[in-house]
Amino acid sequence: MTASAVYSQRGVFSVLYISQTALELGFLYALVAMALFLSYRILDIADMTTDGCFVLGTAVSVTFASNGHPFLAIPAAMLAGVCAGFVTAFQQTRLGVPSILAGIITNMGLYTVNLMVMGWSSNVSLLKTPTIFTIVHATGIGGDWYEALLAGTVTILAGLALVWFLSTRLGLSIRATGNNTDMVRASSINPIFTITVGLCVSNALTALSGAMVGQYQNTADINGGTGIVVIGLACLIIGETVMGRRTMVKGAIASVIGSIIYRFIYAYVLYTKIMPVQGLKLVTAVVVALAIAFPTIKNWAQFQKRRMAAQKKGVR
Repeated sequence: MTASAVYSQRGVFSVLYISQTALELGFLYALVAMALFLSYRILDIADMTTDGCFVLGTAVSVTFASNGHPFLAIPAAMLAGVCAGFVTAFQQTRLGVPSILAGIITNMGLYTVNLMVMGWSSNVSLLKTPTIFTIVHATGIGGDWYEALLAGTVTILAGLALVWFLSTRLGLSIRATGNNTDMVRASSINPIFTITVGLCVSNALTALSGAMVGQYQNTADINGGTGIVVIGLACLIIGETVMGRRTMVKGAIASVIGSIIYRFIYAYVLYTKIMPVQGLKLVTAVVVALAIAFPTIKNWAQFQKRRMAAQKKGVR
């Protein structure tokens, strides 16, 4: 085999590996986008608890897995996320703290809580420790794509559960609360309860994402959640640009599609080496800014197009 053929095979293998990793991470981080879909789009609350709650899910999951309970780690992490969401909701609904400030306060307190969960260590490793991914790999299910299969299965099930929940009576009440709180209150529905449940479910999804990522990467880091809320929002907006935002089903699908697209963009930048590794934070900032600004840019472009068309008609 010639050197060019070997180089070509290595290139194909690298592209396949990077694409597979991007798909896996896209599924795992889509859960954060789903959480923001619930809190930001439906409840109309900018929940800043996301960063700390993601690390909380990671910390709980890795700690449980390191003690021999990788499967129990997932519901335990989600329960911890529910508690974080409840604290934020309590500040907002009972203490009158503005929603953004309530999330920031909870996020600040979670830093210490996360350190406590990790045994006052800033980093915990799962090296040579069984995880849900290694257990699935041992069964032979999915072959080389076992990680993508597991991540996709968990994300799809979570998405289906979210869509089902939002179609229930309680879910409809939560949706109504986000549209018009006064109308909900006049309909004898307690908005304090619906907001609390909504934020608890949202943060449970965020913690689930952190739990899966922690066992996927075999580590928990105290700074692992930095910027997650912005990235998750960018994924949601990218997905909504592609899928639209008319129904709950489209919203859940948009969260997954947007997350996968974002991860493929990130992987493309890494593979092509357009930017050195040290500059990936800048790439992330640019991608996030463009994703968030895209609807505005799109509307501006459509306006300019209509304006030019009107000017041409005027000339004629």
